[in-house]
Amino acid sequence: MTDLFGSLPVLQAAAGGSSQMVTMLITFGLIIVIFYFLIIRPQRKKQKDTQNMLASLRKGDKIATIGGMRGSVTAVKDSTVVVKVDDNTKIEFNKSAIAAVLERKEEKEEAAEAKE
Repeated sequence: MTDLFGSLPVLQAAAGGSSQMVTMLITFGLIIVIFYFLIIRPQRKKQKDTQNMLASLRKGDKIATIGGMRGSVTAVKDSTVVVKVDDNTKIEFNKSAIAAVLERKEEKEEAAEAKE
């Protein structure tokens, strides 16, 4: 029975000494740190940037939705945005459907002042 369980790496590490166990723990710790910096941290940063973008939406901003529709914001509500996509066409979207802000109203005004 001892021969059967003696071949398991975990039991060998415990019986063979603590140096193998420490090496294994350090390896797992490094893997967790690498995953944090390569996957978790960039995803959190992207999520934070998206939340800031949605919170700063204003009337007059040019936007693009996740479905590819483009237009300008005519009204901002708590969880939705009304977008003008044509002269007489306004569509209401959830804020989570906004993919990007293409042009801010402030930037448009600054560009108009620079042309004058």
